[in-house]
Amino acid sequence: MRRYDLDWLRVIVFLLLIFYHVGMFFVAPDWGWHIKNNITYEWVKYPMLFLNQWRLPILFVISGMGTSYALSKRTAIQFALERIKKLLLPLIFGMLVIVPPQVYLEKLSKGKISGSYLDFWPSQAFIGTYPEGNISWHHLWFIPYLLLFSLVLIPVFIFLRNNPNHIILRKTAQICTSKWGLYWFIIPLYLIESFIEPFFKETHALIGDWFVIINSCTLFFYGFLLISVKDIFWKTVQEHKANYLKCGIIGFSLLIFTITAFDDGYIRHFTEALIKVFSFWSWILTLFGYASKYLNKPNKVLTYCNEAVYPFYILHQTITIIIGYFLMNLQWNSFYKFTIMCIGTFVFSLIIYEFLIRRWSLIRPLFGLHNKKSKATLYYQSTCFISKTN
Repeated sequence: MRRYDLDWLRVIVFLLLIFYHVGMFFVAPDWGWHIKNNITYEWVKYPMLFLNQWRLPILFVISGMGTSYALSKRTAIQFALERIKKLLLPLIFGMLVIVPPQVYLEKLSKGKISGSYLDFWPSQAFIGTYPEGNISWHHLWFIPYLLLFSLVLIPVFIFLRNNPNHIILRKTAQICTSKWGLYWFIIPLYLIESFIEPFFKETHALIGDWFVIINSCTLFFYGFLLISVKDIFWKTVQEHKANYLKCGIIGFSLLIFTITAFDDGYIRHFTEALIKVFSFWSWILTLFGYASKYLNKPNKVLTYCNEAVYPFYILHQTITIIIGYFLMNLQWNSFYKFTIMCIGTFVFSLIIYEFLIRRWSLIRPLFGLHNKKSKATLYYQSTCFISKTN
């Protein structure tokens, strides 16, 4: 049985990514981004923080769920080859074609380079690694991390698939029967946040990015476990979604209070770590609960969006930065700029997808899509963008 609620959640979260990255253009400079508006705002960081706390965690959980489905009818080798095809090829193409305009416009706006884009690409675009050099995967960092987790955890997932009565799965099913039992999952997350995050700040460079790797891989593994106990998890989150919503509101309110009311220190760090994981896990459970109740149904719009979401993800930030570059120094109202950037990013992504990517068989694989002539299901894309059951 296909879970349409996971498809909807994935589409919604990646749609929010457009708003999030446009928000990065306006948020205060301490939230670093590639280019900034001529006027930035301190208050923007709070809605950004709300999204940021659960946006990536829920994607990794959904990705782990998608892996369970993808492995259900594939051997380890078949799955590995599919992951490489659907993740590595778009990553390489993105680094060669999609990301360089972002690097060019950032460095052009900061006076670090001059000349036209044709002067920059390809002669300078692949010299050195970003930020000192120009080679980067920028917003596509999610793809190599997902590829790493998918390949490294294959033996574990195959073992659990072949041993459905293993103690790990039995304990998972047991704690999923209780509305508060699901909060046992925050213990490893709290330990990671408390004892690893202070020593390894986020870099998204993969090498040495131990906090992001360990934290995200844990969430990815959680997704596999939760989907493996089938209806037990979904029954619990659907029945108790209102409780999780209350916990999420309380948790995020406490998080903002802790951040704004107390100075940095050991007590704040360990307290903030606990509140943070409690808050974002509550929001993840809330979203799963409400999606299970109201979104687990097919829809023609979802069918279209399900295929479009991966190309949109690959394209969107480059379009956002191009639009932002031409708006950043204009003396316009920021609301107008925000609106133009959001609508422009969506519309141009849609045009490129609909009239170029979707219709051209040679281009589709570069954005992680099956060739239309393939017998494989149209919607089996990368693990991070699919959550299909067979």
